[in-house]
Amino acid sequence: MPSTIAIAGASGFVGRHLCQQLADQGHRVLALSRSGRPPIVHPLVEGRPCDLFSLLDAERAVDGADQAVYLVHSMLPSARLTQASFEDMDLVLADNFARACKRAQVKHTVYLGGIVPQLPDDDDLSTHLASRREVEVALAAYGMRVTTLRAGLVIGPHGSSFRIVTRLVKRLPTMLGPAWTRTPTQPIALRDVVDIISRTLTTPGAQGGTHDIASPDVVTYTELMQRTAEHMLGRRPKIRPVPVLTPKLSALWVSLVTSTPMELIKPLIQSLSHPMLASDLTHQQRLGVPGLNLDEAIAEALEGERQTAGKKKPAKPRKKPPAAPEGPPDVRSIQRLPFVHRSAAWVADEYLRWLPEGMRPFIKVEVSGPVARFFVRGVSRPLLQLELSEERSTPDRTLLYITGGLLARTGGRRGRLEFRSLPESDCVIAAIHDFEPRLPWFIYKLTQAPAHLWVMWRFARHLARLSPPNEAAARAA
Repeated sequence: MPSTIAIAGASGFVGRHLCQQLADQGHRVLALSRSGRPPIVHPLVEGRPCDLFSLLDAERAVDGADQAVYLVHSMLPSARLTQASFEDMDLVLADNFARACKRAQVKHTVYLGGIVPQLPDDDDLSTHLASRREVEVALAAYGMRVTTLRAGLVIGPHGSSFRIVTRLVKRLPTMLGPAWTRTPTQPIALRDVVDIISRTLTTPGAQGGTHDIASPDVVTYTELMQRTAEHMLGRRPKIRPVPVLTPKLSALWVSLVTSTPMELIKPLIQSLSHPMLASDLTHQQRLGVPGLNLDEAIAEALEGERQTAGKKKPAKPRKKPPAAPEGPPDVRSIQRLPFVHRSAAWVADEYLRWLPEGMRPFIKVEVSGPVARFFVRGVSRPLLQLELSEERSTPDRTLLYITGGLLARTGGRRGRLEFRSLPESDCVIAAIHDFEPRLPWFIYKLTQAPAHLWVMWRFARHLARLSPPNEAAARAA
């Protein structure tokens, strides 16, 4: 029976193919992306604009969906200045999506995550893989049924990981082989990923649980590069093993050779030291997807890239339209604060109470009803003015809009400060989104931006003193 399926990350290379397959099967697809443009032209595919850092955007985007697919992974900066790790951004995005799905009564979500290697100590996981698993927990934290599909490297046309492999073998006939190139892995073809997600959504009894998905072939990254080179160039590159090459140097080397941002390369390289092997392929076998072997997957991916490259580009218009003016520079800043067994509303109140004490004698805070104003001593006009959004705030999420002040632009993006507590988490998130500074950009980066990080660091230390085992102190506050 056809259903309405919302896809977060629809503009990515997995999302585009999934939109096409589900629409061809007769399902209505809500393709969520920042631009709102549908990734393909199809009468059953509706593009919806969605900035997943905004809970309100997420709620509007998934409205009317029966099921959802979450393909988002935020490893690149999302603002002109991003003061946040990718794992913190991923946690906020997943929490927003889960809250929105709960509100919209979405029955089931499929999440495409990463294979988690079996290690003696979970603390040995790379930051990248630990973040993937944290997203699994966040998506399921509000009682919604979630099916997690864990995959290693996805081999498909224009996929970021496979593009790194093809650029390496194309540009380097001889290369060094750090220790991670000898790590075993079990990649999977894009076609198989799309088939498994589609059948998980549409097959009765296939929903729920955590499942590894992979091709039947186990290879090292050296073998993967050599076999890719054979398909591309008809030869195998010489890969000389080296005993010592740190992950940081490896990331720098791969980034320079492949012209890929370090923000993307570094977490991936850290993960490559773990064997990325599937422990059980029962789920995909029950769905009738045994998986292409590695050579078939590589050949299909390269053919897809050749077909795309061979398509004629649309003719350029005679008169080039004027470029859209760029908006003011924006800022995103996310910090994890110690969990004090209190609600986000309590943490927000404590922040406003602590700030004048913690910043004495520089900062003064005046709270009048839902409005808080920050002053510097001796200046009558506020530096910042925050206004509580009572309609959008709950005990586990306090939202304050930045509505004025000498240091903020208003009237463009809706700058906001939020505090949120998350189920199944040992932290509280403090985040600033879409903030537009009034100071000249270079002055802002040298003054106000580091000052904010320093203030949040001091507030985190204050909260830590209220955390267990000092629970009595928290009750007295």
